[in-house]
Amino acid sequence: MHQALLVPEVLLEIFAYMNYNTIPSARTSTQKLLAALARTCKIFHEPAMDLLWTEIHGLEPLLGCVTRLHPLIYRRGTRLYNLYKPTISWAKGVEPLSAHEARQFLRHSSRIRTLNIRSAHPHLLSIIPAEACVFPRLRSLSLSTAYLNLFLPHTFHQSHLLTFDEGLKSFVTRCIALEHLYIYTDHYYDSTSQRSLLSDRIRWCTRLVTLSCPMLDLETWKHLSCLPTLLKLEIDQGYDDPPSLSEQDIVNLSPFLNITTLSFRQLFYAVDIIMFMQHSQFPSLKEFRFEADHLSSEEAEELFHALSRCKAYRTLEEITICSPDESGFAPLNSEPLTSIPHFLCFTQLGTLQLMFYNPCIYLDNDILLQAMSSWPHIRTLAINCLDDHVSSSEVSLHGLFTALSLCPQLHTLRVPINIATIDVDPDAEPIPHTSLRTLELLDTSQSQIADAETLARIISAWLPCVDKVESMDRTWDEVNKHLKSSTAATALYVAGAS
Repeated sequence: MHQALLVPEVLLEIFAYMNYNTIPSARTSTQKLLAALARTCKIFHEPAMDLLWTEIHGLEPLLGCVTRLHPLIYRRGTRLYNLYKPTISWAKGVEPLSAHEARQFLRHSSRIRTLNIRSAHPHLLSIIPAEACVFPRLRSLSLSTAYLNLFLPHTFHQSHLLTFDEGLKSFVTRCIALEHLYIYTDHYYDSTSQRSLLSDRIRWCTRLVTLSCPMLDLETWKHLSCLPTLLKLEIDQGYDDPPSLSEQDIVNLSPFLNITTLSFRQLFYAVDIIMFMQHSQFPSLKEFRFEADHLSSEEAEELFHALSRCKAYRTLEEITICSPDESGFAPLNSEPLTSIPHFLCFTQLGTLQLMFYNPCIYLDNDILLQAMSSWPHIRTLAINCLDDHVSSSEVSLHGLFTALSLCPQLHTLRVPINIATIDVDPDAEPIPHTSLRTLELLDTSQSQIADAETLARIISAWLPCVDKVESMDRTWDEVNKHLKSSTAATALYVAGAS
């Protein structure tokens, strides 16, 4: 054996390189390789075993170390469970571990840094003391609260919780230094009984970097607004979570100094969040995402105005606001929103997606030109592309090409357009936009494209890297046929020239 392999640091570096692949199929091969290395010699055993057990998905690998359970979990060398479709059928009727079997179960627990528990058979582990710190090196954990008291040591840094209950108190008490916390509710979130419990426990966390959870109470909002460590905040309001804050409650929020990512999902009552945005400042915010089942015209305008007034106008790079109106609350043919001017102050924008069904967002040549001149770094722009409804757009083909000349980095464009009249001369000298790759256009003219071949020729000349116009209906099928033929002819010409 080469002398270099006797140096622990060198050996760990080599083994870690082999363990780097995160593709599931490749991970299985890597595990077999590490297991083989662990059996090779004493020098290889410990570092190989540490890497083999560093990331474990499910309790089955640990329970498989128990002599009695091994044949139930493995047959002919194959596990009887699927990580992505977990089953507990093998554990039904199985007696809990004995004290001796608990030691077998914990044989490799000190090596594990990432543990993802998807199955549910906590009864097997009832012999292990509830306060035992059985995974001392654990850094990342995903589990339901049935396992909280077993798998949350003092050195723990990251947690993904599938649900929560009184066990969360023990969790937070033992993990004041928690940095990443993800709490996912069941299908129905009982806000009355659980919001207070959840909020109380989160306030124990004073070093959070990332938090993803259901709606919180006022005191917890105030707590989070003062946390200097908090960088990412995601709130999932849920179906059964009615408004809980009043305007006089939230006027004294601190400025959320260091948050860079703010996300609100599954909002069915947007009033709370809009008030929250109106009274908050986010001087470091780079990404904002807002998904509501329905926003009225008034609520949408209030949200856009609040976002434009916060201190993120120098930092925001990505904005996504989505309101599909899946419940059909909005009256048909609502007045379109004149919202684009609210976003002109965000000069660092790289992505803007305003996905509205009803009401839609008004767009014309002048607004689009002004927007593109304000966003020199824009790479993705999507407006009103949720469905094949009639959008409110007066953008023409000439207006589109003129605006595109101001944003050379634009890669993806999804906007409504009116092509009742082709206002671009097919024989005029084009100004090619060579960055655009994805183009989705919703024709608002509600008329059949009269000259698909000419339109395809124009698009091909001005947008040479676009080989297809995407659409939710078949309006562009004929144009795309000609675009495909043009692309094929160009490829043949280039091949022949070379």
